[in-house]
Amino acid sequence: MGIVSPGFHGRRRPAVELPPGQYLTEDFPVLSAGPTPRVPLDRWRFTVTTETGEEHGWSWREFQALPAESVTTDIHCVTKWSKLGTHWRGVSLDTLLSDVDTAADFAVVHSYGGYTTNLPLEDLLDGRAWLAHRYEGEDLTPEHGGPVRLLVPHLYFWKSAKWVRGIRLVLEDEPGFWETLGYHEYGDPWREQRYQGD
Repeated sequence: MGIVSPGFHGRRRPAVELPPGQYLTEDFPVLSAGPTPRVPLDRWRFTVTTETGEEHGWSWREFQALPAESVTTDIHCVTKWSKLGTHWRGVSLDTLLSDVDTAADFAVVHSYGGYTTNLPLEDLLDGRAWLAHRYEGEDLTPEHGGPVRLLVPHLYFWKSAKWVRGIRLVLEDEPGFWETLGYHEYGDPWREQRYQGD
């Protein structure tokens, strides 16, 4: 006797709601604008620089001593793939910016290798952004931005800069790498803000 009756297909999976124009993937595609930087941990440093030039910096050892959080979230790439339920571990930007005195409304994120991207500062606060150093229980690989990448899951993934080395706080918005090449300034996947004018 068969275990499954003919015509029985089991329970329907609940429909997954995706941002417009996106498709689901089980893979984790690697997309980069240039060569993959390899950053030795003894040379890694992360710096927050305010609009007045005041610097706050962390070595790898100091960064590892900060309280870390586990984050489970969906991610959405502007190239139209979405991946659900990804698991990360990292330090909240709320922690890194807690002692930073600033009047800035915007942030420019800088990466090893020269990549930059811009975000409103409010999108990095209130539990919405992390510096992630682990993915699915493993150290973050260089191909996915290790040793540390920014994680801002409510925006398209180009805003989650790989290989981060610093954030510069600014009073006026400054377009980053992809933004100067025609990508949207903000990048909300639910509003399909892929390119300027969307």
